Amino acid sequence: KQWYQRRVAITAGGDFNTSIRYCNEVLAQNSYMVGSKLSLADMSVYAGLKSNHSFNIVLSKGLCGSNLTRWFQHVSNISEFQASVADMPLSGRKAPKDGKKAADNTLKEEGGKFVELPGATHGNVVVRFPPEASGYLHIGHAKAALLNQYYQQTFEGKFVMRFDDTNPAKENVEFEKIILEDIALLNIKYDKFSFTSNYFPDMLKYAEEMIRKGLAYVDDTDAATMKDEREKRTESANRSNSVAVNLQKWQDMVAGTDYGRTCCLRAKIDMQSDNGCLRDPTIYRCKNEAHPRTGTKYKVYPTYDFACPIVDSVEGVTHALRTTEYHDRDVQYYWFIDQLGIRRPCIWDFARLNLTHTVLSKRKLAWFVEQGLVSGWDDPRFPTVRGVMRRGMTVEAFKQFVILQGSAKSVVQMSWDKIWTINKKIIDPIAPRFTGLAKQGLVPVTVTGVSDHSKNCAKHPKNTEVGEKEVHYGSKVLLEGEDAAALTPGQMVTMINWGNMVVDHIATSGQLVTGLTLSPRLDNTDFKKTVKLTWLCDKPQNVGAVAVHYDNLISKAVLGKDEDYKSYIGHETEFETELVGDPCLAEVKKGDIIQLQRKGYYICDSPYQPASEFTGLPMPCMLINIPDGRMQQVPKTTLPPLASNGSAKTAPVAPSGNGTGVDAPAGGKPAPKPAAPAVSGNADAILTKDEIKAAVDKLLALKKQYKDLTGVDAPAGGKPAPKPAAPAVSGNADAILTQIGEQGTVVRNLKSQKATKDEIKAAVDKLLALKKQYKDLTGVDAPAGGKPAPKPAAPAVSGNADAILTQIGEQGNVVRNLK
Repeated sequence: KQWYQRRVAITAGGDFNTSIRYCNEVLAQNSYMVGSKLSLADMSVYAGLKSNHSFNIVLSKGLCGSNLTRWFQHVSNISEFQASVADMPLSGRKAPKDGKKAADNTLKEEGGKFVELPGATHGNVVVRFPPEASGYLHIGHAKAALLNQYYQQTFEGKFVMRFDDTNPAKENVEFEKIILEDIALLNIKYDKFSFTSNYFPDMLKYAEEMIRKGLAYVDDTDAATMKDEREKRTESANRSNSVAVNLQKWQDMVAGTDYGRTCCLRAKIDMQSDNGCLRDPTIYRCKNEAHPRTGTKYKVYPTYDFACPIVDSVEGVTHALRTTEYHDRDVQYYWFIDQLGIRRPCIWDFARLNLTHTVLSKRKLAWFVEQGLVSGWDDPRFPTVRGVMRRGMTVEAFKQFVILQGSAKSVVQMSWDKIWTINKKIIDPIAPRFTGLAKQGLVPVTVTGVSDHSKNCAKHPKNTEVGEKEVHYGSKVLLEGEDAAALTPGQMVTMINWGNMVVDHIATSGQLVTGLTLSPRLDNTDFKKTVKLTWLCDKPQNVGAVAVHYDNLISKAVLGKDEDYKSYIGHETEFETELVGDPCLAEVKKGDIIQLQRKGYYICDSPYQPASEFTGLPMPCMLINIPDGRMQQVPKTTLPPLASNGSAKTAPVAPSGNGTGVDAPAGGKPAPKPAAPAVSGNADAILTKDEIKAAVDKLLALKKQYKDLTGVDAPAGGKPAPKPAAPAVSGNADAILTQIGEQGTVVRNLKSQKATKDEIKAAVDKLLALKKQYKDLTGVDAPAGGKPAPKPAAPAVSGNADAILTQIGEQGNVVRNLK
């Protein structure tokens, strides 16, 4: 009966949204609506959803929840349902006249392009997520993990969580713990947990097997020469060594001898291949480094390219999902599988996640942390899982975003706005509303005929389930300075959560507003044409808060292939605004998402704390702004002047602190949006799209003119980015560099002449000592080959180009002001 009523609610215009949410929650812990098997409940609800046109729209946009989506797709694949629902008309729509059956959408029905996995069968799909524990998970990793989870849930298969710990230098136990916590934050549950190092003994056997079959050889060529040979498709002198010689050198590697540490094991594939990944790739390296899990037991460690196909095969992975950047390595992956004669998983490529104003390289992200440009790996400006969640991203929003992207292979540059727009749709219906006023420039207001009292008001105007809060009323209230500056005598305004009032008087001192007097008109309920104002009763219980807004770390949206991201940093990206908040803000806990009325959405980073017994000072509530997908304007730290056309005007506000005054709007009429300053003309002027477009077109024309003249793009902001100073290299350092080049030649000659181990070791030690001497002197590693890399010539910028650059900076300011 319960599920029949639920179907009625879905099909007959009942509480559709509530029913959808309920079903999604039920399916979070269950495969079916009731119990572990298909039942009449599933049939009833499925029929109701399938025939509902609204649900099909919600499903296509990926907005009905991941659990309900997974269940609906699974049930759609059950043959018993196909015949009964194929001709079912959508409610609110006529049945097809031609009688065609509905297409089997299976994995494509969600809006994203989910391609069916080759050879996948229900209950037999095994996927894996194998991160390296060398940093925090970023949202690119999160997409991969969630995509694997999607297919695992769709086919009711298994999810393997595996740490790729093949490189002991990068493996970090602390990062392992953090990554597992991030996986839990994403609500991903795995069926098996493992480490690649669990299979080190097996891989050693496979490596020796390849040597004995003549499929691998030990190479003592130095790294620079090996790279050069691979680029020129030149075979190594060691490629033709006998199996016996290779086995002897392999034993040196396994034992970690001095000579063994100069060697690596390479697969013998095809040095003439157009695919560089097949030109005898390295599969084992000798490193005398302790491993976090195996200690000093091993002196050789496999590369990821060699270990991954073996472990995938051994662990029963049926489908290895990888980003398209690995596509060239697919042939290599299958070569190892085929030569070793082990089970063959199926590789499926999907597009990596590229986002504007963002780098996702762990190395580059680590640089930001090491340079102190961010507060840590969880900085809200960072694209790490913790960073975006600290900034207010919900797991459900990111899941919906991944679903919308699907498993398509086309690599596109995505804007953050799309993710934040999805996030807003999720948090808006449940975020409680509070009031916070910018502390700088507050104006005292007297409300006549009102005594101090309080009453409970809804925290959310459209969702009573969010609860209520206590709102204080009285004769002494506070308004933000910019709001007060926009008012005129006799004007009707709406005080949010109170009612309509008339501006009776504006007190001034010289050119500054020092106070307002309002009289209530609570019987007037016409709120359509009034200016809406946020306010606070002037009470000692008011809570201190700080609103933090962030800008992009990288100023350029899309970096060119050869552009250095460091050229687009250094601008201010963190902005704090002190607030006075209503007393209920004291109840907000860390991680709570709220809306400050007329300001936006925020997540609590640290809650308010009363005055400390040691300092006597309270700790303000720290609120991080959550982007909503629209163009964000960072809050001003001072009150800007409002433009005037010289008509009669009221006096500007008297700000507190170091703020400046603001002129009242011209003509005695309020600006359409309080606190939004006009750029030119009078304050009531509304800028058209054409005006903004004209300014943008002029800016683009200037940038094109600069590029035509110099051959390079104009730097961000119209000013060349400061270039890091090159390390000073003294004459002594130059001499050492020459010796390094000569000694490198000595080492290569000794190796090619098959000199004794001791001779080679002595030469290598001397080379390493010279390199260390160079680094101690200059602070940087010696360049390869003992010669400094030639530096690209800086583009010649003439005086004319400098003038254009100045114009670009000025026009950029014009565009920003117009927007």
